[in-house]
Amino acid sequence: MNMKIILTKDLENLGKAGSLVEVKRGYGRNYLLPHGLAVLATDKNVRRLEHEKAGILSRAAKHKTNMTAMAQKLSAIELSFKRKVGEAEKLFGSVTTKDVWEAIVAKGFELERKLVHLPEALKTLGKHIVEVKLHPEVTAKINVTIEAEKAE
Repeated sequence: MNMKIILTKDLENLGKAGSLVEVKRGYGRNYLLPHGLAVLATDKNVRRLEHEKAGILSRAAKHKTNMTAMAQKLSAIELSFKRKVGEAEKLFGSVTTKDVWEAIVAKGFELERKLVHLPEALKTLGKHIVEVKLHPEVTAKINVTIEAEKAE
């Protein structure tokens, strides 16, 4: 059995803010509604949505513009990590999502750790590209360099 809801935020797998969508009851009741991502599609809420749609769309556009500007700034930075290296230039340990996130925050950017996407930890020397998904339509690509730590 499904329920109709109105999205209050853009969700990649469902639609844009202000969309009237149908989802499974459990997903709507246990996740979307409590997290403020949607409201029930009652007659009153549908009428209110029509009234507020322009505001929702302008806020969503402004958010996307802000995230695009932030993506340009993020794409301009380069991160460098030094790690101990063993035989055949194999790293001891790796560079993880947390390492990249901490380095970005240290450079003065405020973002959530879950926005940094690494399919798997970086375990080789050299240059890598790490994606930061700021918005469903905006992704920043950050250059990450992993160098060998000099032995003393």
